[in-house]
Amino acid sequence: MKIEFYLNSHLVVVDVDPMQSLLHTLRGTMNHTATKEGCGEGECGACSVLFNNRLVNACMMPIGQVQGGDVMTLEGLRQTEKGQCVINALLEAKGVQCGFCTPGMVLALYALLEVDPNPTEQVIRTAISGNLCRCTGYGMIVEAAKIAAQKGEGLW
Repeated sequence: MKIEFYLNSHLVVVDVDPMQSLLHTLRGTMNHTATKEGCGEGECGACSVLFNNRLVNACMMPIGQVQGGDVMTLEGLRQTEKGQCVINALLEAKGVQCGFCTPGMVLALYALLEVDPNPTEQVIRTAISGNLCRCTGYGMIVEAAKIAAQKGEGLW
């Protein structure tokens, strides 16, 4: 089935099984590999993308559901000023270690700052609670969110 949607602000058409996950379509069919598969069950957040400006787990979303919608991955987000702000904040706070969770964390922090440009630590921790990280202990990621909020003042 042909599915048409916007991927990182570009109209795309894929011809795939509509029940195939968005994750497998992005990685396998479209070669957008920043979106990772961790658990495949919607628990780890490694596959996080923005769908119509809402954070979703791409492993749980059938590609047929994105028909006519807008998907943003790290590949697209990193091309934006806001995306660069979050990425640079993670680097500054040393919130990137092995890097496996990083794409999902960037999307989660971006989604948070879009709705709350000056979040408290508790709000940050809640916002990233769907994204598992085995390396950082989360403190550096929380610090990165604070840095992005401060340095991105006026962007959000």
